[in-house]
Amino acid sequence: MIYFDNGSTTKISEPVYEKLCDFLKNNFANPSSLHSIGFEAEKELIEARKKVANALNVTPDEIYFTSGGTEANNTAVLGIAEAYKKRGNKVITSNIEHPSVADSFKELEARGFEVVTLNADEKGYINLEELEREVDENTILVSIMYVNNEVGTVQPIEKMAEIIKSKNKNCIFHTDCVQAFGKHPINGKHFDAISVSGHKIHCPKGVGVLYLRKGVRAKNLHFGGGQEKGFRPGTENTGSIVAMGLGAEIAKRDLEKNFEKVKAVKEKLMTICDILPDVYVNGDSENGSPYILNLSFEGVKGEVLLHALENYEIYVATGSACSSRAKEKKKIVDYLIDGRGSSTVRFSFDCENTVEEAEKAIEVLKEQVPMLRMFQPR
Repeated sequence: MIYFDNGSTTKISEPVYEKLCDFLKNNFANPSSLHSIGFEAEKELIEARKKVANALNVTPDEIYFTSGGTEANNTAVLGIAEAYKKRGNKVITSNIEHPSVADSFKELEARGFEVVTLNADEKGYINLEELEREVDENTILVSIMYVNNEVGTVQPIEKMAEIIKSKNKNCIFHTDCVQAFGKHPINGKHFDAISVSGHKIHCPKGVGVLYLRKGVRAKNLHFGGGQEKGFRPGTENTGSIVAMGLGAEIAKRDLEKNFEKVKAVKEKLMTICDILPDVYVNGDSENGSPYILNLSFEGVKGEVLLHALENYEIYVATGSACSSRAKEKKKIVDYLIDGRGSSTVRFSFDCENTVEEAEKAIEVLKEQVPMLRMFQPR
C-alpha cells in the first residue's frame, strides 16, 4: 500500500499508540476526581499540555483542548467575534480557508457582521497590500490559514501579523495551523489564536487544540462544567490528549529531518509534470509545503483517477476530506484557476513515505493517465 492521503489523516505512530493503550488500560480515571488515581490522570493531562505548548512556543495556560481542528476553528472564529463585537463589526478572512473557518464566517455574516473575503492569487497567496487596506479601526478579527490544506501554499503569516497589528493593535489574528503543526515552524507568540489537530501528526482522531494568547477573550460556545478553565466543559478525552502530547513532542523533535525527507518525495513525484503532457502543479511549486502536492491532469476527472490509483493500492484525495462528500463540490483550486478543480488530485505526504513510493506512483500514472484521457470526453 502507498498512502498519499496524509492531509486527510495520518496513521497513528507506534510510540503514540503504545502510550494511548497504556494510559487507557492503566490510568483511566477522571482527571477531575479527587482520589489518588484521579490526580495521576490530572498529572498526565498537565504534562501533555506542557508538551503541546512547547511545540507551539507558548505557555501551557494558553492551551485549550478540543475535539479537533474543526471545533477549534469554530470556537476561535465565532467565540472571538462574539466576545469583541462591541468593539467593532468587521471580520476578515480569505476565499481559500478550510470549511470549518469559511462556514463560521458565513454564520457571522448571518448574524450581521461585516465579512470581508480576500481573494488569493493563482498560487494561493493573499495580497498583503489588500490585507493592509482592509484592516481598519472597526476590524475585530482576521482569520487566515498558515498552510493551505488543498494546494499547500504557505502564507507569510508572521508578516501578516505585523501588518494587522500596525493598522489596529486591538484586532485579533487567528490562524488555522492544522496542516502546519508538527511540519512547519510555528512561533505562537506572534499570534492571538491558533487551531491545531492531533490526527494530522500521527495521533488519534478526536483531539485538537485552540491556543488563545493570554488576555484574548472568546465567548463560550459550550456550558456545563469547569474543565479547561470552564472554557471547554466536559470530561476531557484524556487518553487522546496524553497521546497528542507525545505526538507533539516527537513532531517538534523530528521537524527538520522529516521536512527534508518529505521534500525529496514531493520533488520526485512532481517530475510527472515533465513526463506527461498537460499536468500542472496547483499552488506554488517552488515554495509550497513539501507535505502537499496538488496536480491537475487535464482531460481526466480527479475522482476517476483517484479510483484508478486505488486499484494499485495508491491512496490519494481530490480535495479536503471534510468536504469530499458535501453537495457543494467547488474546490480551492477553482478559486485560483477557474475550471481546474474537477481534474485535480491531492497527494499529501508524511515521514513514512519514500522516494521509491513516488517512483511507483509515477509508473502507474504514466500508464493510467493516457488511457483515461482516451476514454473521457474532453
